[in-house]
Amino acid sequence: MSYETIIYDADDRVATIQFNRPERMNAFNTKLMDEINDAFIQAGQDPDVRVVIVKGLGGKAFSTGYDIKESAEKPARTPAGWRDRVKRDLRFTDAPLTCSKPVIASIEGYCLGGGFEFAQCCDIRYCAPDARFSVVEARFATGVSTLMLPWIVGPYARKMILTGDEFGADEAYRVGLVDDVFDKETIDAEVTKVARRMSRVAMEYLTLKKKALNETYDMMGLRNALNHANSIAAVVSSSNPEEYKEYHRIKNEQGLKEALKWRAALFAEYE
Repeated sequence: MSYETIIYDADDRVATIQFNRPERMNAFNTKLMDEINDAFIQAGQDPDVRVVIVKGLGGKAFSTGYDIKESAEKPARTPAGWRDRVKRDLRFTDAPLTCSKPVIASIEGYCLGGGFEFAQCCDIRYCAPDARFSVVEARFATGVSTLMLPWIVGPYARKMILTGDEFGADEAYRVGLVDDVFDKETIDAEVTKVARRMSRVAMEYLTLKKKALNETYDMMGLRNALNHANSIAAVVSSSNPEEYKEYHRIKNEQGLKEALKWRAALFAEYE
């Protein structure tokens, strides 16, 4: 199948999905979200695919999250609209987790907001030294629709979520967010080697063990926790705090660039 916003390729038991919006730092628009969901269905149903790799095209960003330019062109959401939006976001970021086959995230450059949430739902994460991570939603006064971080990094999640601070590959490896850091020049080859090695494991083992791992976390409360946090995200996003209103006032009167500049200035003195 041909796609517009992603590139899908399958070879020697490994499917590779690339976000193909490098001009927008691989930001997620509605078209990309629909195509990603379709690609994961395709990989899951292909008997010749045993492992999936996800990465961003261009080397500058895995993804900077949901496309704020697309959002800026839409009217302000009502509380009901926010509920629908965050539920849709959770269904999208959940795709790697619910895929029947192991999914590896290969992260270069920026991995922010919804892009960060998507990477968290992959089974294994590797990154390059230039990787930069952030729960950037904190600085947009919107909710985190997929609250996976506590399940991956435990207590370190609190600082990440409550500050929106940006951090790099070394910190990500230290707290267990990524499994290894590979040189920029070799990350594609290294991640592909891991995927090929994993793909030599029997299909039944890979799919049933991923199912068992997912169900283990569900027994610990993962699915209920994600759904509950998703509901809270809708409340946060629709609460319309002063910071959110001012950001949108500047965006509507002066443009998105000036609104982003205003937001950055709030934190600049304390970075």
